[in-house]
Amino acid sequence: MRVLIADDHDLLRDTLVMYLEAQGDIQAVTVPDLPAAHRTIEADDLPFDLVLLDLNMPGMNGLDGLSRTLALKGGQRVALLSGEATRNVAEQALEAGAAGFVPKTLPAKSMINAVKFMAMGEQYAPIDFMTAVEETTTHPLAEKLTPRELQVLRGLTEGKSNKEIARDLDITEPTIKLHMKTLYRKVGASNRTQAALIAREAGLF
Repeated sequence: MRVLIADDHDLLRDTLVMYLEAQGDIQAVTVPDLPAAHRTIEADDLPFDLVLLDLNMPGMNGLDGLSRTLALKGGQRVALLSGEATRNVAEQALEAGAAGFVPKTLPAKSMINAVKFMAMGEQYAPIDFMTAVEETTTHPLAEKLTPRELQVLRGLTEGKSNKEIARDLDITEPTIKLHMKTLYRKVGASNRTQAALIAREAGLF
């Protein structure tokens, strides 16, 4: 099993390699940033069973780095590593096609099992992390909307077109229009400008 680990923290990379290669059946390759990960994937004749990307390393630009890596060489199995991502980010990553989401706080044994699980074609995310109650207080307006509707509404407040929002979220324009229709109804708006104003006046973004 071949695993590519892309993370800008030397200690974490070295520790992960030590844990994984101690299994005897896992070969780990490491790089410090996203461009190096892409060069390694493109140049390597042997495919990687799994690519682990640190969400906050240089070159990632949030989930954009995940999407670009997933598309390399006709498709990669890619999982995100993060020490500070929220459940919402994890859900978006899984929805975008990630093989999994791995918190850096995961115990070594669980980390190894997660890597093997994802490399075999399964999707992984720790149940306790995904079901944990968020400590931050939810905005009353946000409570009415799904995570995806919130993303679309944020795009509206930033003055983006349907095409731009669709590209940012990696979904189709017709899907954006459907989300808009439901979020208009939920926030009491009749058009995109009004929805953006309501969100801004409520201090949502």
